[in-house]
Parts: sequence; C-alpha cells; structure tokens
Amino acid sequence: MIPSRLAVAASAGILYRRCLQTVKIDRQLSSFLIESRSQRATVRPIGPDNSRALAFSCIIGHCEAKPREADMSDKMEQLYQERFRRYVTAMRNEKPDRVPIRPFVAEFTARYAGYTAQQVTHDYQLAFAAARKCAADFDWDAVVSNMVYVWTGLTQAIGLKYYGVPGIDLPPEVGFQYREPPSDQAWMRADEYDQLIDDPTGFLFNVWLPRVSADVVAPGNPSTYRNNLSFLKGGMAMLQYFNSFGRQVSLLRSESGTVSAIAGILKAPFDIIADKLRGYVGLTMDMVEQPEKVLAACEALAPHLLHVALGTADPDRNVPVGFWMHRGCVPFISPGQFKSHVWPTLKPIIEGLWANGVQTLFYAEGNWDRHLDSFAELPDRSIVYHVDQGDIFVAHRKLGHKFCLSGGIPNFLLSFGTADEVRQRCKKVIDGVAQDGGYIMDASAIMQNDTNPENLRALTEFTREYGVYSGAATGIPDAPAARSSGSAFPPAPRPRAKPGVCIPWEEKVKELSGISGDPEIAKRIWEGTDGLANMYIWQCLLSF
Repeated sequence: MIPSRLAVAASAGILYRRCLQTVKIDRQLSSFLIESRSQRATVRPIGPDNSRALAFSCIIGHCEAKPREADMSDKMEQLYQERFRRYVTAMRNEKPDRVPIRPFVAEFTARYAGYTAQQVTHDYQLAFAAARKCAADFDWDAVVSNMVYVWTGLTQAIGLKYYGVPGIDLPPEVGFQYREPPSDQAWMRADEYDQLIDDPTGFLFNVWLPRVSADVVAPGNPSTYRNNLSFLKGGMAMLQYFNSFGRQVSLLRSESGTVSAIAGILKAPFDIIADKLRGYVGLTMDMVEQPEKVLAACEALAPHLLHVALGTADPDRNVPVGFWMHRGCVPFISPGQFKSHVWPTLKPIIEGLWANGVQTLFYAEGNWDRHLDSFAELPDRSIVYHVDQGDIFVAHRKLGHKFCLSGGIPNFLLSFGTADEVRQRCKKVIDGVAQDGGYIMDASAIMQNDTNPENLRALTEFTREYGVYSGAATGIPDAPAARSSGSAFPPAPRPRAKPGVCIPWEEKVKELSGISGDPEIAKRIWEGTDGLANMYIWQCLLSF
C-alpha cells in the first residue's frame, strides 16, 4: 500500500520536530534552541542513536579537557560572554562597551575560504566551515551560522523548481537564484484566493506544493514512487540539515567565541503572496482587480506566520526573529497600498511577537524610508531596524529613540571602494547614529562574493578601535517579559484549521470507534504528531 502524502510528511516530520527540540535554525530557516540559561550552551542528543550528537556531546562547562585545553576553553567562553553582553545590550537600544560587529556574510565566506558558490550552496558542511573561518579570522561579535542558507541538496530532494542551482543551472561561481515563473504560470492562480483564505495550510499542501515540486503529485492523481520519495527525502534532508546547525553553533562558540545572531523565521503576509504564490506581476494586477481578496488572504496568512515565528524564536528571548522584507514598500506598491494591505496585516504579528517577549529584526532590503513613521508606531525596543538602501541618518532621527539600528555601510563601497573610504563611512555612521549606543555595525545588505576582504577587514578593525564607549552598561538588560498569550488579531470567522494544525482533533475523533482510556492523552499526541506535518509544509514555504 502506498502511503498518503500527509502520512509521509508527518512521518518525516517526527524526526524533524525531534531535531527542532534540539536546534532551531537561523536566518530563513528556524532558530537555534541552544540553552543559554546560566550562559551555558547545552545541546541535547537527538535520540537513542546519537552518533551525530557525540560530535558535540562535550558541553561547554562540562568537558573532559587537559589543563591547557581547559584554560583555552575558559578564555574563549569569557570572550563569548563579553560578545553576548555587547550584542544583546545594543539590540535593547542601550550602550554596550563598544559597537558590536555582526556582518551578514553569505557567498563572501566562500570567496574568503577558497570555495566556489556551488560548494557552499550544495555542501552545507563547507558553508559551515567557511562561516567559522571568517568568524575566527575577522574577530566578529556575532554571525549567522550559514548566511548562504539555501541548501540546494534539500531543495533538490523536495523537487523544488524555483531555484537556479550553482554548478548545475548556473556557473559554479554564481550564487543561487530564485526563478519567478511567468505571471500566467504563477504558483497560485488569480481565481484561487478563496481556497487560500478558507484553509491556508490545505492550499499549500494540496495546490501549491504539487506545482512548485517536480515530484509531488496533486490530489486525485495516482501516487508515484517519486512523489513519496519527495516527502521522505525532503523530511530526512531537512532533519539532517537542521541537526547539523547545533554543532555549528557550538563550534562557533568554542572555536572563536562568536554569538549566533538571529533565531526564527518571519515574512510578511503580503510578501508571501508576492514571492511564492502570485508573483510580483500577478499580485500587482490583483491589487487593481481584486484588492479585497488580497487583503483577506493576508489576514488569513497572518496568524499562521505568527505561529511559525513564535515556534521558532529563541526560547530565552535574547536574539531576535529574522524578518526578511521584500516587496511591501514603495515603489513596488503605492503608499496607500502599504497602509491598506501591508501594515494592517504585519503590525499585529510584530505586536504579537513582542507580547510574548520576542524581538524582531526588520531586515529592510531596499529603501523603506517612506514607511518609517509607521514603524515608529511599534512598542519601544520591539524591533531592531536594519538599513539597506535607506538613509540611516533619517532612520536614526525617526526611530533611534525607540529601536536599535544596524547597517548603513553600502555594499558597493565594500566591493569597489578603498579601505580609506570604508573607514570614513564607518566613522560617519558611528558619529551620526551610535553615540548613545543602540547600533550594530554591518553592511547595508547581505555580502556576496564580490565583497573585498580587505575592505571588510578595514570595517572590522576601524570599528573595534573607534567604536568604544565610556560609561557603558555592565550587565545584560533584562529580556522583555511576555505580556499576553492572547491573539494579536481581531476576531475572524472560524477557520477550517487553526495555525499549526493540518487535521483537527475534532475531525479525527469522529473517525475513531471510541476511546476507552484517557481522551486527553489521545488528543495531545494526535495534535503533536499532526503539527509535525504542518511545520514541514510551512518551512517549505518560508525557509526554502
């Protein structure tokens, strides 16, 4: 008997969730569940066969080490704690001992470590090694463990069509590319909004996934060997990848005293439709022809996106959820469309995260200066605002009294300028926005393999020497306390399935002949395993 697609996804998801109990992935994956309570990293074995966990079973603070190795470990841990305090203090918009340095380096790491873009995209262990080498050699405070983030071995296992893979579809020196289909072949059709609104998870699984995967078969068609393998290989590859991040975080900490910069994954409802469903051209037409459907779809997606962000956030509420901002700003849309569609369905998500003590990193790709007044409506310290092509001095004037800022060093300067020009820009930014703390040094955008290593070294060394504070805070500011467990969204019609659910227990229990024992344990276990398939579906959408 060929298993159903949902059963296969849930089976793969069991191992996936067990991994998520140990590690959650950063950037466009999940977050790291590294236990930072008592300032000690603890990585728990995955299961009975913990051969992978043995690689990092020497937990910091509990390793059997020779005296010299122990001394070195103590010094590295002390360095880690200094950087951790520096980074968190700045994100809380307060003054640390010096300006923290947190470069978002992607394919740059390949160039520096001597790899091709194909190598770090298709072999994530090489990407990990490259990230560790850069962290150690440049002496940064915090990094993302793998800023390349898309493991094309996983996308091929799922059968995803929308990536151009270096060394296969593209030259090996070119970074991976997202291939948006023509508007008449969009992954979601213009007349399918009602299906998405009625059941976002069901639509993603039954309609979207068969279209974006070369192997997944749509419901109603005969199942195939390749269909089933897509879920088995995809789930197991996701497990393998996520599991590997635990050791990577531990090695960054023990080898170079480097902090893992972000945790969790968030995108705006409007961006989900623009990026992965209708495409930009299709959504632009929809905003003219059926704007009410677009708004209803954004409202339907929002609770699910909040659920994923909360489920993948740092449990200790120290580092922020990564929020990647794409097409929701002028000139992609009009100011009126931002106010009518983007902001009303995004703001409640950010407020919902903050109500649970979770900060959000607004990675404002492009120029979002037209929308700074809207962002200023958010609670103090609830976000870290990253400046790409916007004016960081304008952002500081409008947001600096409320939020930490980062970025503001143009990528073209790091790629094609001189070291002196880089130092001059860093001085201008530090003088202009960092005098009272609340600033993190970084390039304007993610750094790819055109970044000049000497210019990046100039940024690092200048900031280390010049960005020193006096009268800085000595401890880590308290994490924000969770203030509400209620919904951040206004009442809406009862959805077919709640966030985190594929098949509700109320539906499943009707299929059972009866429960002779404890009904609560039956419900709890069903909902837990059902949630595994839900997480797989939404991670495919958000992370890959």
